[in-house]
Amino acid sequence: MVNQIILIGRLGGDPELKYLPSGTSVTNFSLATSEKYKKDGEMKEVTTWHRAAAYGRLAEVCSKYLKKGS
Repeated sequence: MVNQIILIGRLGGDPELKYLPSGTSVTNFSLATSEKYKKDGEMKEVTTWHRAAAYGRLAEVCSKYLKKGS
């Protein structure tokens, strides 16, 4: 069984590319998602931060193309 989610948001910083002792590449990055809603006639916005990791070829692609704010 595989659980999958799709997050759409903005990067909080540039991705960090590292290599494991085995040589596998790993990229870590943080992603901010926001939710806007109206409560008591006033607009509210809640931001949630997510930590994500990519491995292997995907990690190299993420570190190459993802930039802070994108």
